Amino acid sequence: MNRVSSSVPPGIACASEVKAVIFDWAGTTVDFGSLAPVRTLQRVFDQAQCPVTESEARESMGLPKLDHIRSLLAEPDVAARWAMAHGDVPHAEDAERLYRKFVPLQFSCLAEYSGLIPGVAEMAERLRQRGIRIGSTTGYTRAMLDLLVEQSRRAGYAPDVNFSPEDVGGGRPHPYMVFEAAVQLKVYPLAAIVKVGDTPADIAEGLNAGAWSVGVAATGNMVGLCQSDFEALSQNERHDRIATGRAALIAAGAHYVIDSVADLEPVIAAINERLAVAAAGAAR
Repeated sequence: MNRVSSSVPPGIACASEVKAVIFDWAGTTVDFGSLAPVRTLQRVFDQAQCPVTESEARESMGLPKLDHIRSLLAEPDVAARWAMAHGDVPHAEDAERLYRKFVPLQFSCLAEYSGLIPGVAEMAERLRQRGIRIGSTTGYTRAMLDLLVEQSRRAGYAPDVNFSPEDVGGGRPHPYMVFEAAVQLKVYPLAAIVKVGDTPADIAEGLNAGAWSVGVAATGNMVGLCQSDFEALSQNERHDRIATGRAALIAAGAHYVIDSVADLEPVIAAINERLAVAAAGAAR
């Protein structure tokens, strides 16, 4: 665990302890390496004669998928490749057409990349034993989320509430999904909520909601390797890849960064200590 930010949520003095944790999905709780969205985006752009690199596909990870495609097309190198292939710069209707192709391909890819990341089910159970509620947010559509929820439930992980961008009128970096989770979980203030995710967009979602933002550096988008490839790295390679991921999440404003969800409990303890100090200070 690394504490990386001295900033605190605005309602810290009113919160007594952590009451809820809101998890991301791909790269955080399922799909080690966050491979499903990357592979699907690359297939869609390949079919459009405009290949994108894995690094480019990962740049805006965490956004709603239509926004992710729009962001990719706005990248100068990608836009130039598109113009070479199609004789014109990409337009809004191009993004929408790519998105329509993305959706069915993503469903087929989700079936392959939906396994729980090690430690997630056990962590969720320990949080529940402490009376901490569990929610989730995603950049996937509601139908995609429903698929993940059902498959994860069978594997032993079932958040109390789950939200997609279309459920609330907008996705990350907007805080609306976290707000709705707080309403449904009946948790207040927002400083009693911890948002956990593997992308800068996840960090922004938590910060914009006034919650604690915890980055996940090793299992998701920042390293971008499946579990077997990650474990095959040398110790030095693994250290360097994780360090680069940590730096990006720190730059995004994360309050804490952990390697995986399995490392979350010390963060909860540290946040509870900070909440107790703030409450004591407010009482003086």
